[in-house]
Formats: sequence, C-alpha cells, structure tokens
Amino acid sequence: MVMEKMSLIAPCHFGLEAVLKREIMDLGYEISAVEDGRVTFIGDAAALCRTNVFLRTAERVLLKIGSFHAETFEELFQGTRNLPWEAYIPENGKFWVTKAASIKSKLFSPSDIQSVMKKAMVERLKSVYHKEWFAEDGAAFAVRAFLMKDEVVVGLDTSGESLHKRGYRKLTAKAPIAENLAAALLMLTPWKGDRILVDPFCGSGTFPIEAAMMAAGIAPGMNRSFTAEEWTRLVPRKCWYRAMDEAEERIDRTCKTDIQGYDIDDKMVAIARENARLAGVEEMIHFQRRSVEALSHPKKYGFIITNPPYGERLEDKAALPALYETLGRRYAALDDWSLYVISSYEKTEQYIGRKADKNRKIYNGMMKTYFYQFMGPRPPKRQEDRQNAAKQVNE
Repeated sequence: MVMEKMSLIAPCHFGLEAVLKREIMDLGYEISAVEDGRVTFIGDAAALCRTNVFLRTAERVLLKIGSFHAETFEELFQGTRNLPWEAYIPENGKFWVTKAASIKSKLFSPSDIQSVMKKAMVERLKSVYHKEWFAEDGAAFAVRAFLMKDEVVVGLDTSGESLHKRGYRKLTAKAPIAENLAAALLMLTPWKGDRILVDPFCGSGTFPIEAAMMAAGIAPGMNRSFTAEEWTRLVPRKCWYRAMDEAEERIDRTCKTDIQGYDIDDKMVAIARENARLAGVEEMIHFQRRSVEALSHPKKYGFIITNPPYGERLEDKAALPALYETLGRRYAALDDWSLYVISSYEKTEQYIGRKADKNRKIYNGMMKTYFYQFMGPRPPKRQEDRQNAAKQVNE
C-alpha cells in the first residue's frame, strides 16, 4: 500500500530548527509545524527517500503514525492501540519502541512508556492478523514517541542509524562535532563554496569535509543505507533509485575550492585525510599539521569556522585562556576575515578579545554551547558580476 500523502517529522539539534526548515522547503515540501528540536512536513514516498538522502541538518526522518492525549498508562495503551499499525507493519514485521522522550508530561518513565506501547501494538495487530504470536522475522519497524505536555506523537523511524552518520567518518577525534551539526553551523554563515575556509582545530576533519561536500553538491546520504529501504509495501524501490540518481546528477566534480584544515596532532591530520578520501573530497581540502599560532593566509575575506577545545576536563581548562587568546590574535591579523566559533567555554569572547557580532545558543547533545559569530566585511562584487549586472540593466 503506497501512501500518496504522509506527515513526516525531522528531528534536529535544539536551536537549529530554522536551518532544517529552510532545507526542507528548498527540497520543495510544505512545512506543517516547527517545534523545539523538530520540523514536521508533508510529503509522499519520494519525499521520504529524498529527505533521507539530501537533508544535511536532520537527525533522522520519521513517518508520523498519529498523536493523542495521555495522562495515564491506560490512556497511553488505548491511544497507541487505536493507531492503524496494520497499515504500516506487515504480519512478519519486527517492531519495537526504540525511544520515548518525555517533557513536562505526567508519564515520564521511558522504559514503562516503551513497554506499554509495545503491548498495545501487539494487541492491535493480534486482532487484525488473527494471530496470538508474531515471528517478527521480517523488515524492521522502530517506533519513536515524543510526549510533550501529555500530548503523544508517534512515528516510525525511516532512517535507522542517525543521519549524521554519513558513512565517511570511520575514525574520530576525542570530542568530534556531529556531521549534521557542522553542516547546520556552516549554513548559518554566509560562506559559499567559492570562498576561503580554514578550520585551525580540524580534528577528524568534519567542518572541512562537510563544507567540501556542500560545495560539490554531494548528498550526505549517498554512501549509506536506510531502514525504510526494506519497506517495499510502503515505499517502492524505484523511489530510492530515483533519489540516488538525482543525487548523482547534482554532483559538480569540477568545482574549485580553498578549504584548509589544521591540527597540532599528526595522527589527527592522517585521520582527517582518510575521512576526506572516504567522503570523495580529498582533492578539495588541504590538511596539514599546524598549530593555531601559525594560522595565517595571504588572501582577504576568508572564513575561520571551528570547534576549539572546551576544556571539559579540569586539567585542560587551564590551557584555554592562552589558546583562545592566540586564536583571537591570529584572527585579528587576518585582513577582513570572519570568525565563527562553537564553544561551551564561557570566556570565549573575553579571550578572543572582542564581543561577537551575534551569538546563538545551540545544544550539542545535552551540552549548552554558543555559536559566536565575528563577522568581517563583505568582499566587493567581482568585476564580471558588475559587468553582468550592468548588462542586465541595459537589456
């Protein structure tokens, strides 16, 4: 049973809903709701496939099954049982409640919520399929539930592993930034693929690699699989093939970039290079061992976008003033550059040496961080841009 219209939910990092909303709209889909940490939109089977393949900032894509009010476990049971599970889960489907998140609700124990919902699903399917026991040896259907002020929203996870897992990062740094968070932060800046980008604390290379993939139009989901590929009754295989064909067609293998990643650790530089190779962008990025003291560039109007150490451990914290001071000093020496820093370090602005033009609160997992934005001037329009503009005016 292929569904013509469905409600799809894309969770994201708290504070980045507007970036994800823009991405979904750019793919051509209608937004129905924007809430803390998630965006709901309307689509069809093709939308389910395309959003999994193309969205850079989402955590996953959920197919919404329904919603209801529940203040007691009895109401939770009945509400779950009343949902049309048989329209989605076949007789041999493997189904379970993989996650339940509760905020400001009377029901708050995730394990109890999961257990009650699973029982309700079994009861519903028993009455429909006239069976007392299910082998559950077919395709996987993982259920996710959000409870907010006693309203329960229920969805099936179409993605499987979180969408931040692009398939290229086999090796990581000690405290890596998630790929979808790095992509969202890049999108919050005016950086475009023809501008200079430097990450002086590149670690396993996430910022430079995500930037290179964006510049070349490489879809983040091209090198991975998705749970819903097995849901052939709901999502025809041709939808996946078309999404992958579209992704292939969008790649620009001729684009030229000036993207650089530095790290003080030789081992991290080797890891970043290998990750870039796996992402298919190794030719687009220059990685090298270099300390932040040596940060420099001969050209104007570049971008530093970075995730420096936060000093989570006490012994690391002592080194932070000197580190951020050095970053601020090297940035000040760069002519007309912009600096973007994500950090939980509360003295970031003090040691960089100036107040950020903007800062934005973003939750990196459970850690509250700020995205500090020190903006340089816009570069002058290129000669050919001016000529083209003049030509259009004269025509």
